[in-house]
Amino acid sequence: MASTQYDGAASPATATASDDFARLVLKLDAVVTGLNGIAYLALATVLDSFFGVSTGVQYLVGAFLLLYVLGVLAIATRQEISRTGLTTVIAANLMWFALSLVVVVSDALSPTGVGAVWIVLQSLVVGGFAALQYIGLKRL
Repeated sequence: MASTQYDGAASPATATASDDFARLVLKLDAVVTGLNGIAYLALATVLDSFFGVSTGVQYLVGAFLLLYVLGVLAIATRQEISRTGLTTVIAANLMWFALSLVVVVSDALSPTGVGAVWIVLQSLVVGGFAALQYIGLKRL
């Protein structure tokens, strides 16, 4: 009987310990992405000439990023992280990474040099989050 109680008590602690890394990376992703989204919304008129990307695009991207943050936080703050949810975040981050590079290479948004560098750096950060989240997924 004592062994049954021990097994029941140990199981949630083990599950929590195994998802700590994934939870941390998801929350860090949410913070960085949220700050980026807020910046695009609040500073679009300043950043348009600096990055060469129109305010309309920045407003859309900023709003999208804030909605994305809500999804990431919903996954990160559940008692148990969903493997499907985490996999979805990884896939979304990989798509963002790839599409950002396509935007720069194709000159789709006609960014300035600074804007192109920003887009590439941002894509690398997002790709880094995807890699770290993948490590977290493997630890689940």
